[in-house]
Amino acid sequence: MNDTPGWASPGSAPSDGQDASVPRPAEPADESGSSSKWSKNQPAPGQWSAPVPETNRVPAPPPAPGWGGQPHGGWGPPPAAKPGVIPLRPLGVGEILDGAVSTLRAHWRTVLGVTVTVSVISQICDILVERFLLPDPPAVDPDAAPSEALRQSVDSLQSSLLAMGPALLITLIATLFTTAVLTVVISRSVLGRPVTLSEAWQEARPRLPQLLGLTLLLPLMSAGIMTVALVPGLLLGGGGGVALAVIGGLVAAPVILWLMIRFALASPALMLERQGVIPSLRRSAKLVQGAWWRTFGIICLTLLLTLLVSVIIAVPFSVIAFAVDGTGFGDLFAGNAPEFGWPFLIITGIGSVIASSITYPISAGVTVLLYVDQRIRREALDLELARAAGVPGYGPQPPGSDFPRG
Repeated sequence: MNDTPGWASPGSAPSDGQDASVPRPAEPADESGSSSKWSKNQPAPGQWSAPVPETNRVPAPPPAPGWGGQPHGGWGPPPAAKPGVIPLRPLGVGEILDGAVSTLRAHWRTVLGVTVTVSVISQICDILVERFLLPDPPAVDPDAAPSEALRQSVDSLQSSLLAMGPALLITLIATLFTTAVLTVVISRSVLGRPVTLSEAWQEARPRLPQLLGLTLLLPLMSAGIMTVALVPGLLLGGGGGVALAVIGGLVAAPVILWLMIRFALASPALMLERQGVIPSLRRSAKLVQGAWWRTFGIICLTLLLTLLVSVIIAVPFSVIAFAVDGTGFGDLFAGNAPEFGWPFLIITGIGSVIASSITYPISAGVTVLLYVDQRIRREALDLELARAAGVPGYGPQPPGSDFPRG
C-alpha cells in the first residue's frame, strides 16, 4: 500500500479499494425531499464574505519558486532538493554547464590544485620535447618543380605528424590524471560535500590503470576504423585508389563520431561505478541510447565554449610572445618557417597553463554531470543521491554515503 499523499482534490470519490465506512462530508439534499444536513442559515448567493475595499486588500504573496511556479503548500510539486551544485532532477543544458562552473567555484582550491599542477608539468614536457627532441621542419622551396613540391609537401606532412605524436601523448596523460581526480571532486560536489586534493587522489588512484586502458582504447579504436577504411585505396594506388581512400575516410568519420558519442560517458561510469573497461563501455552505450543527439549537442557546445575560452586567453599571450621574440616575428613576415626562442615558448606556455586550468574542469564537469543526468532520467538516481546526501524526507542516510553505483 502506498501511503504517499496523492493529488486528488478534497471530497473526491474514493479510490478503488477504499473502505466505504470512512466518514465523509454529508451531501446536500436533492429535490426528492430527502433530509438535508446542511444548515438552513445560508448567506445569500454571492455574499459568502463581505467585500473588502480595494485600499484595504493585502496583495497575495508571490508563488515560491518551483517547477511549475506553484507555492510550496499548493497543488504544484515541491522544488527539487539541491544539496550541492545541481538540483536533483533531470537537468537542462544550462544547468549542466552551470553545475560545472559552480564546481570550479565551490572547490577552487582542489580543482586548481590538480589542473594547474598537471598543466604546468605537461607544458614543461611539451616545451622540452619541442625544443630538443623534434627535428627541424623541412625547408620548402616556393619555386620548386611540381614533383619536387609534392615531395616537399609529403615531407612536411610527415614532420607535422611526428611533431603531433609527443604532444598527443602528453595531452593524453594530462587528461588521464585530471579526469580521474576531477570526477571524484564533481561527484562530491553533487552531494554537497567538501573534498581535499589528497582525498580525491586517494580515491581516484586505484582506478588509474583501468582509466588508462579506456583512454588508450578509444583513440586506438578510432585509428583502427580509419585504417581499415583507407588501406584498400592506398593499396590500389593511382587516381582510383585516391578516390577510394577519400570515400573510405568519408564513411569512417561518421562511424567514429557515432562511437565516440556512444562511449562518451564511459569514464565517469568506470570511476564512479567501479567497473572495468569493457563494462564501462557497455554502461555508457546503455545510458546514451535514445539520447545520442542530445549528448552530441551538449558535448559539441562544451567543446565550442572551451575552444572560445582558450582562444580568448591564448591570443593576448601570443601577441606578447611575438612582440618579445622579434626573430620569430620577422621570419613569419618574411615567409620563412619561424624559429621561436625561449621567450616565445615560455610566454605561450603560461597562456596554455591558464587556459587548461579553466577548460579542464569545465569539460570534466559537463561529462560527469551529463552522466548523472542520464542516470536520473533512466534510473531515478535523484532519490538515491538525496538519501546519500542526507536530505530530510528521503529515508535514512545509507552507511558510508558513497556516490550511488549502478
